[in-house]
Amino acid sequence: MRSPLIAATLGLLLLADIAQAQTLVATSNIIVRASGRTIDFTSDTTTSIRDSKIVRDAHDDAASFVATKGEIRGAQLEAAFDTLRTRVPEARDASDQTLAEAILAL
Repeated sequence: MRSPLIAATLGLLLLADIAQAQTLVATSNIIVRASGRTIDFTSDTTTSIRDSKIVRDAHDDAASFVATKGEIRGAQLEAAFDTLRTRVPEARDASDQTLAEAILAL
């Protein structure tokens, strides 16, 4: 009588482990893609951009933008795009997607 209960519990634990592993892989893939697409800032520029309140405040908007493939565009993200394109010459020609991923990677 206890054997089926133990087997069911172990089965559920196995399924939970598989789901968690898939989530970890998906998260790792997102991070790797974002890192691969980040703009090649110099260390001084990266530090000043990372310290920018406008860019830091756009993190959640950037996450929504990336998650929805550009469908959700928050006001803070738009301000960060303007700031990046003004301060960083390499960012002027970058796509919004690339900039959003760069903000997430900072």
